[in-house]
Order: sequence, then C-alpha cells, then structure tokens
Amino acid sequence: MKTRLPLLFAALFAMGLSTSLHAAEVQVAVAANFTAPMQKIAAEFEKDSGHKAALSFGSTGKFYAQIKNGAPFDVFLAADDETPAKLEKEGVAVGGSRFTYAIGQLALWSARPGYVDDKGEVLKKGTFAHLAIANPRLAPYGAAAVEALTKMGLLSSVEGRFVQGENIAQAYQFTSTGNAELGFVALSQVYADGKLKNGSAWIVPSSLHSPIRQDAVVLAKGKDNPAAAALVRFLKSDQARAVIKSYGYDL
Repeated sequence: MKTRLPLLFAALFAMGLSTSLHAAEVQVAVAANFTAPMQKIAAEFEKDSGHKAALSFGSTGKFYAQIKNGAPFDVFLAADDETPAKLEKEGVAVGGSRFTYAIGQLALWSARPGYVDDKGEVLKKGTFAHLAIANPRLAPYGAAAVEALTKMGLLSSVEGRFVQGENIAQAYQFTSTGNAELGFVALSQVYADGKLKNGSAWIVPSSLHSPIRQDAVVLAKGKDNPAAAALVRFLKSDQARAVIKSYGYDL
C-alpha cells in the first residue's frame, strides 16, 4: 500500500498538469446587449472545456476603435454584422471566421408595470419627460431605435427628450433607475426564460428597423488560440443556442 500511494499521487499530479497545460484563456469583447446570456454561456463553456473566458462588455463602435488600436482581444461578439465584416476586410480579423450568433430584438421598456402598452402608443401620448436611447452612432440598438421612430413619424417630436447612453447597457440603466420613464433597450436585458422580468414592454416590430444581425468573429490575435477556437464551436452548439433563445433572441 505504501508503494502505491506515491504512484497514485504522481498520476493525479500528472493529470492535473496535463489539464493545466491544455487549458487556455480567451479574451472576448462582447456587445453590451449580450451581457447576461454571455455570462451564462461563458460559465458553461468553462465548465465543459476547461478553458477560461475573460469577458469585456461595451459598445460595438468603441470596441471597433480599440481593436484597431491593438486591444488584446481574441474574439469579438458585435451587436451588428457590419463591424465584424469591416474588421475582416481590413485584415484585423481572421477571414472566414465570421458567423451570426444571434438576431436581436428591440424593445420599448419601462420599469413601471402597465406603463408601456402592447402597441407602443405611449410614445404618441407624449406623457413622458425622458426617453433613454443608446448612442446611434456607436450602438446598433440605438440606430435601430432611431430608424423605428423615423418610420413611425415620431422622431422629431421625441428626440428633444432623449437621454443618451454610450451603449445599450447605459440606456437600460437610465430606465431601470427611473431617470427616464421609457427606454429603448435590447429585449434580452428585460427578458429571461421566456418572459418579461419586470416592468412593462413593447417589442418593436422588426418591420420598423433593419435586422439586428449580430455577428461574431475571431480576431488576428486569437488565430492560434485553442480557447478561441473552442469558444466559437461552443457558441454554435445546441447548448449555447438554447441560452441565447431563452433571452429573446432569434437565431
């Protein structure tokens, strides 16, 4: 028995060393609207693969500028399809690695139950003082909100009440704290497990804005990173897709 114990410990140490040698870390830039689902996906990914996913959340426009300036990201999950395509064209992303991981839905939301009707008529009533929106120059959800308001013929009447956030996370924050009675947010921020988490909302019809097609791409830095390749595979799995759908995204 005494002779077997050292051999057992040596085998266990070797197994642990082998696992640590094969584990890697992937730096991921994630559009703010995808915060909650990506946190859940990353936890499942780490459990299944042994790799570590370090997540950074922010606006797609700002991430583009950071990546162009050498930010050390391996994978980029954008809130649109244009930015990853641009990075691919500019040689900053790996050619052929781009794919659509989710199609987002825009929602008009209030933290107050019953405040937003199911047709968005509250926008026409004009009884609100502030309307939160993400910066349309940096955030695709903000651009979609402006497009929807324009098609509804309401932009000129409400833009003076805009409370503009740098990204969709700030637009949500303004609305959730009551600093704005209403806000255009990503449905995923207020929706989970097939239902609205709180407050009241109107899901903006997709006919009122261009599709919010969200693409992911492997960046040049992540080309030879096994954790980056593993994460991309995991994002395409049924396991990850189930999480994405549970937050109100289309696929």
